[in-house]
Amino acid sequence: MSRVILVAGAAGPAGQAVVRRFEELGDTVIGVDRTGADGCLPVDLLDEQAVRDLAERIGEEHGRVDGIVHLVGGWRGSKTFAETSLADWDLLHDLLVRTLQHVSLAFEPLLRASEDGRFVIVSAKAAQKPTQGNAAYATAKAAAEAWTLAFADALKGTASAATILVVMALVNDAMRAASPERPFKGYTDVATLAQAVSDLWGRRPEEVNGQRIDLTAS
Repeated sequence: MSRVILVAGAAGPAGQAVVRRFEELGDTVIGVDRTGADGCLPVDLLDEQAVRDLAERIGEEHGRVDGIVHLVGGWRGSKTFAETSLADWDLLHDLLVRTLQHVSLAFEPLLRASEDGRFVIVSAKAAQKPTQGNAAYATAKAAAEAWTLAFADALKGTASAATILVVMALVNDAMRAASPERPFKGYTDVATLAQAVSDLWGRRPEEVNGQRIDLTAS
């Protein structure tokens, strides 16, 4: 039986790689993005009611969700700690934390209904080792991790799991073509990320629930 996979932030390079991976596996993939680009459903994940309406619609059509891959992201930074803009914090909080809260709360019942569900976010090494210029970004990523770990605690004893995949940064073919001289050392290719996401179903829920899996060595 094919799985029902929701990809939030599906229009970006990482989202497209994840969508392709699950489509290749024969799953039903629902891509969501604020812009509605690349065939995605146009949903503003900062609109709590819109997210709950989406969950209700998917529940009526499928009865469950077997995977939620949350890839809504963004980055803002500064040269020094003193130059940190709290406007950047407001933006990153909305993108990295608030959208995650809306999606996880709205879709929790559908994920619980799955016989083998996974919830996945992508975090950054910066969350564990922030630098002065990354204060707002690292704090938002750390908050997203904490929220996901709380979700994992709620899923204990079920057939579903919430997992954090950790990267330093992501790279795709377009980035390599634009900067062929750059080695992108330590970066994780979006195809590698997509493979790591799909591989989570090859392990028991209790093995991956609440885990931080580092992909920087991949």
